[in-house]
Amino acid sequence: MAVKLSVGLQKKVGLPDYGSLGASCHVEFEIDRSLIEHDLAGFHEKVRGAFAACQQSVQDQLASQQSGHNSAPSNGHNGNGHHTSAYSNGNGNGRGNGHRGNARPATASQARAIRAIAGRQRVDLHQLLGDRFSVSRPEDLSISDASSLIDELKGPAEGNGGGR
Repeated sequence: MAVKLSVGLQKKVGLPDYGSLGASCHVEFEIDRSLIEHDLAGFHEKVRGAFAACQQSVQDQLASQQSGHNSAPSNGHNGNGHHTSAYSNGNGNGRGNGHRGNARPATASQARAIRAIAGRQRVDLHQLLGDRFSVSRPEDLSISDASSLIDELKGPAEGNGGGR
């Protein structure tokens, strides 16, 4: 009889200005139950092999993301993927300057955080970004505007008892 073996690894590394890069690997496959019962060394070898493969995959992915981050703040994602949500809580401060000029652009981690928090708040993110910052995507914010917006978005949720 076969048994499922599941091995996973995830790693996140911090970057300046609240940024981070992350990668994960998860593999699942079947092995013969007799390895556990009669060949524990063989079982451990299968686990070590799967873990080593995940470890190398995660390391390679982080290295490729970091090389992309050195040229421009990014984690290898182009921002077209994950959450598309909305935000507007009426707490705008009218600073809307985006990341034009010499200001560093928001990190991909900040953009993901803004989308995720905005989604939980159920607000019109596109409208907020356009009205307040004159941009259409979180990636178009400056790193400092993105940081301020994250802090602002997190504030109302914690104050309103956002428990599950």
